[in-house]
Amino acid sequence: MADVQVEIEGRQLKLSNLDKVLYPEAGFTKGQVIDYYTRISGALLPHLRRRALTLKRYPNGVDAQFFYEKNCPKHRPDWVGTLPVWSARNKADVNYCLCDGLPGLVWVANLASLELHTSLSQADDYQKPTMVVFDLDPGPPATVVECCQVALWLRSVLDDLGLEAFPKTSGSKGLQIYVPLNTPVTYNETKPFAHAVAKLLEAKYPKMVLSVMTKDLRKGKVFIDWSQNDDSKTTVCVYSLRARPTPTVSSPVTWAEVEAGLGDEGLSFTADEVVKRFERDGDLWERVEGLEQTLPAPPPTPG
Repeated sequence: MADVQVEIEGRQLKLSNLDKVLYPEAGFTKGQVIDYYTRISGALLPHLRRRALTLKRYPNGVDAQFFYEKNCPKHRPDWVGTLPVWSARNKADVNYCLCDGLPGLVWVANLASLELHTSLSQADDYQKPTMVVFDLDPGPPATVVECCQVALWLRSVLDDLGLEAFPKTSGSKGLQIYVPLNTPVTYNETKPFAHAVAKLLEAKYPKMVLSVMTKDLRKGKVFIDWSQNDDSKTTVCVYSLRARPTPTVSSPVTWAEVEAGLGDEGLSFTADEVVKRFERDGDLWERVEGLEQTLPAPPPTPG
């Protein structure tokens, strides 16, 4: 298909290679990727706005080579904003893309950035995260079923600390639990807090939970990755596609669905399913961007 010129909210965009298959097993094309991000934009954009965006691009599809792009491409339209963030490692600013509207989202999708990875903080103060994340990663033969159990244990600990949490699928193998804060806090506070909670759960459930990254120890356990709570890292954004054989999505889920997930491995959703869920249920994560909670002191780890 030839390039197509479109106008979105007054912005001119040229879309290319819309017939190119990016998910060979599913026959899912670049045009369908753009269509998905357009249809889910009402739910997705509030979670992208004002957040540094790392692109994970698959120009030749999920079975071919990919690359991360932290610096926003120089050929971007002049209306795509950027956020300069100092990198001590590179001794220079990294100019992240900011995706604050539908034209920017479509432009990003046209770059074959299947996955959208965002910071936990916002552009107005990059050193202050608005949430805490716990990434639950199963070590085979553990699956998302074991992740559901660990997620429920984690919710219980957070409940005891007076914190409400929101689950989503990773869109890959596991689950991710987010605790919105939206109150003044730094990574120097959130990271130790997440680590302490992970160690507490490991101490209580040592046969299933792991709080260290050692891969040799992960078999049959769920690793609670607390280290994502860092200004140098990004996590896959809610509603982002994932580069799996089929176009699965990092989808918000209810705690009732997590409880039901203990009985099977069906806690996974494709792009079309996520759009239908949004049309039926609205944005299950709507409160994440505004719910204010105070971070308590880290829980003590049993000796």
